[in-house]
Amino acid sequence: MRYIRVIVILILLVLAVSFILEKNNVSPEEAITGISKALNQKKNELTQKTVPKNRLYKVDLDGKLFQWIGNSTAELIESYGEPIRKDTSAYGYVWWVYTDKHEQYIQFGVKDDTIQTVYATGSNLSTEPIQIGQSYDEINKRFEFKNTVTYSKDLSSYTFRLDNDEMKMRPLTKVGENVFVQCYFDTFTNKLSSIRVLTGDVLLQHRPYAVEYRGDLPEQPDLTAEQWDKVESGMEQQIFNITNVIRNQFDKSILKWNDHVSEVAFLHSEDMAEHNYFSHYSQNGDGLKERLAEKNVYYFSAGENIAAQYPDAPAAMEGWLNSKGHRKALLNNDYTEIGIGVYHLYYTQNFIQQP
Repeated sequence: MRYIRVIVILILLVLAVSFILEKNNVSPEEAITGISKALNQKKNELTQKTVPKNRLYKVDLDGKLFQWIGNSTAELIESYGEPIRKDTSAYGYVWWVYTDKHEQYIQFGVKDDTIQTVYATGSNLSTEPIQIGQSYDEINKRFEFKNTVTYSKDLSSYTFRLDNDEMKMRPLTKVGENVFVQCYFDTFTNKLSSIRVLTGDVLLQHRPYAVEYRGDLPEQPDLTAEQWDKVESGMEQQIFNITNVIRNQFDKSILKWNDHVSEVAFLHSEDMAEHNYFSHYSQNGDGLKERLAEKNVYYFSAGENIAAQYPDAPAAMEGWLNSKGHRKALLNNDYTEIGIGVYHLYYTQNFIQQP
């Protein structure tokens, strides 16, 4: 078959050269040169549009990050190619995830083929007009953060009120009639750790701040068990990727995924949600040591992070980064593997050191 293809291609090439010679009255050498240039041009076009599936090299967000809100998925694919995966969210949009799993992480929330929200963290990101790693004071000069931010839609009006801790860790600013930016700061370094851009409707669904309003609030997620399974699975992968990107920023080793440890983490998240408690210790008194032993997980050392009622995985990650004890586990260089379990809005990270 290969030889037949080669013969057919040669015949077509000869016919093409003959047609060009007859049509344009040019020499054979000129005709072949023209065809060669056309083939090379097409090859370059295809190469430029191809993004390696497991690697996002230099991310260029075409200037201002918030300008992606309202853009189409066609524009997203043209710029970055297909995402490495698509994660279902609890809020009606689908996360298109782009990451090299070490240095850069971006996810675009898509609904009806339109970008509704963006989350970005990592190194070497072009996120004008602000940059990851920039100081709080520098960004505050740009946005002039305030503890009240307003939003109006139709006959409804909303006022988001931020307390002092929220102003330090995740201030909110309005950059358009229906576009908001959450700046997540590492309060231990006072530097920008990640950026989230979102529409007013998405912000109201997440409700990360106290809100006063006139009119109607959008309904909170009411998902089936099957839908929650998909959301939880996506958030587990997001936490895994973001964890390693954050660790890389602090020159810590990359963690491997451990299925058995993930099962332990999931069962603890599920138990906390179903029995309405929040603790590293189960209601029977068992801690991480006992839960790992029950699943025959062997290790040199282990640690655990838990979180609850954050609207999604990126928000939970920023919470852990800004808590002294959770941060210590997150950035512990002795750990080699990680297990992650999410059940509804309960999140558990289990870290272990393997020989």
